[in-house]
Amino acid sequence: MAKIYYSSEAPKMPDALTVSQLNEFVKRMLDASPVLGNLTVRGEISNFKNHYATGHYYFTLKDEASQIKAVMFRSAAVRLKFLPEDGMKVTVRGHLSAFVRDGVYQIYCDTMEPDGVGALYIAFEQLKQRLDAEGLFALERKRPLPKIPTRIGIITSPTGAAIRDMINVTGRRFPAASILVYPSLVQGPDAPAQLIAGLHYFNQNDAADVLIIGRGGGSLEDLWAFNDEGLARAVAASKIPVISAVGHETDFTICDFAADFRAPTPSAAAEIAVPDTAELKHKITNLIAREAGVLDKQVRLARQRLDALAASRALRRPMSAVDERRMTLDTLADRLRRAETTRVAVRRAGLAEAAGKLSALDPMATLSRGYSAVFKADGALVRSIADMEKGDRISVRTVGGEAVCTVDEVKEEIS
Repeated sequence: MAKIYYSSEAPKMPDALTVSQLNEFVKRMLDASPVLGNLTVRGEISNFKNHYATGHYYFTLKDEASQIKAVMFRSAAVRLKFLPEDGMKVTVRGHLSAFVRDGVYQIYCDTMEPDGVGALYIAFEQLKQRLDAEGLFALERKRPLPKIPTRIGIITSPTGAAIRDMINVTGRRFPAASILVYPSLVQGPDAPAQLIAGLHYFNQNDAADVLIIGRGGGSLEDLWAFNDEGLARAVAASKIPVISAVGHETDFTICDFAADFRAPTPSAAAEIAVPDTAELKHKITNLIAREAGVLDKQVRLARQRLDALAASRALRRPMSAVDERRMTLDTLADRLRRAETTRVAVRRAGLAEAAGKLSALDPMATLSRGYSAVFKADGALVRSIADMEKGDRISVRTVGGEAVCTVDEVKEEIS
């Protein structure tokens, strides 16, 4: 590093500096200061920019009267538990230096903490709001718990008090259920991956009817593994219903919101997961009693109907119904005969009337009254004198027969 001179030790400056020389000089002055090399600054974030290509954070820190630019490089930003936002009050630690190209000085931040509220709490709220906006916590996507599960899957530490409590409660309430424990870390940076692996194991092998995931109580830092975004998504994607049982009743984690059911404690999770045998027996006894009552009522009603049928006239005197049908049949036969006789008489009268009308129109009937009919040789009726000529052969039909004649003379009547 170049030697820095102060006050009277400083050499004489040249008459004119380039802009780059001036900015370089200011940068050396700032970098050499022990105070500015490790300082803490409190302010409000504005103009925050997350450079997605590089992962660097660029922002401004301000108070009521002034502001200063700041930057946090990716190597430091990845260690943050929360995402900075505009309007957030924070305390940063770093060093002050100048950016030679732009001629501005800024704070290069190594760490950042929320001012007044913990970083973990802010990270928790940010993730909760984001996943909630996606619908990951929606009630309509939560699955119902099975009424009588026979296989209970538990994902937790195999050495903690929580697993002993859950096994004891399950065995006391519902001894018929089998318990399969998937051992996992429940705190620390490696815990989320193991918890997710447990969820995948049970789902891929269909090894349980309901799952319990959780641990006993602890600080926010101890429970932080259950605020992992990947774990929350794995819980929500599980085909098997999941009960989250993390910490004490007042502890809430992202896993609680993503699960199908949240239990206040691991012991309570075991009580929720399985029915109580004594209570189940009582319900079954009541159900049997109700069904027996219904069946007994149906039997009584069936017997009443059977008694009514047995006492009916049809069963006591079965031939009476036959006799009644026979009398009805005789009555109908008489009606049919009378109707047929009447119908024949009507038809005969009609026929006689038609015969009379037809007889009245018969030309031969006229002959019986003293008239004759004259026909030509071809059988055609002679209607007038104009139909005959001298020498024609004609036949004259009258009562009793006909006479064949030859026309000797035709005389037309003079009007």
